[in-house]
Amino acid sequence: MRMRSDFSVMRSLLFVPSHNEKLLESASRKQVDVLLLDIEDSVQPFANKEVARKNIKEWVSAKRFGNTMIFPRVNDRESGQLLKDIHELTIEGIDGFMYPKAKNGQDIYFFDKLLETIEYEKGIEIGTYKILPLIETSAAVLHAEDICRASDRVVGIAYGCEDFITDLGGIHDAAGQSLFVPRALIAMAAKASGVVPIDTVHIKVHDLEDLERNLVIAKNLGFQGMLVLNPKEVPLVHQFFSPTEKEVADAKELIALSEEAVKEGRGVAVINGKFIGPPIIRDAQHIVRRSEIISQLQGMK
Repeated sequence: MRMRSDFSVMRSLLFVPSHNEKLLESASRKQVDVLLLDIEDSVQPFANKEVARKNIKEWVSAKRFGNTMIFPRVNDRESGQLLKDIHELTIEGIDGFMYPKAKNGQDIYFFDKLLETIEYEKGIEIGTYKILPLIETSAAVLHAEDICRASDRVVGIAYGCEDFITDLGGIHDAAGQSLFVPRALIAMAAKASGVVPIDTVHIKVHDLEDLERNLVIAKNLGFQGMLVLNPKEVPLVHQFFSPTEKEVADAKELIALSEEAVKEGRGVAVINGKFIGPPIIRDAQHIVRRSEIISQLQGMK
C-alpha cells in the first residue's frame, strides 16, 4: 500500500469531475499537489456517479496520476452513496477522501469509523486513509476546531465558500468582506489543531489579478493552500504558498546566527539591533522544512 508520511504541503487542490475522461486526462498532466477527484456536486446526472467511481479505480490502478496525492471527494452522509464510494475506492493509490458538508466533529468521527471498518474488512492498516473535511455551513465554521480534532486521520480542512454563503443567507460581495471572518476562523482552527488550512476556491477563474488579491489575504490569514477550479490558477497559487529563495536564505541565516549565539553562551541572537526570539526561529525552521518538502515533491513528479 502506497502511503505518504507527510501531508503538510498541500498548496494546490484541483477539483476534477471524475466522470469526464477528457478532464481526467488533462489533470494527469498538471503539476498540482492534490487531485480532488470529484464524485459529488460536479458529477451529474446521478447515473454518472457510477461512471466516476469506475474511472477513478481504473485511472488510479493504472497509476495515470503519477505521485500526485489523490483525495476523491465522496458524497455526503445523507446521500445514500457514501458507503459505496469508500468501499469501492479504498484501494492502493488513494491517499484519503474529501468529506463534504461536515457539520460537526461527530460527522468526522462517523466517517473515521466507517473507514476503519472497511480497512479492517480489507486487511488494510488502520488509519491508512486520511480525511480532508470541507467546511461548507455556518455550523461547520463554528465547529471547525471540533472537526479538526475528531479524528487523527484529519490532515487539513478546506473552506467551501459558495455553499457557506447559501447556508448563511448572505452575499458573496466583491470585496470578500462576508468571507473574511469564516476564513479567519477556519485558518485558526486548523493551526490550533496542527492540520493544514486550505482556502476556498476562487470563482472568477479567468481573473488572475483578483486571484492574486485573494491569495494575499489568504496568506496573511495563515492559509497554506487553496482549492482550485481551473489549472491556469495553479502557478500563482504555488508561488504564494511556497517560500521564495530569499525567504529560505534569510531563514537559514537566522537559524545559523541563533545556533552561534547559543554556542557562545549569548542565548539570544541580535540582528540589526533586533532580538531574534524562539517564535522567529521556529518560523524560520518551518520555512526551511517546507522548502525541502516542496523540492522533494517536485523531484517525484
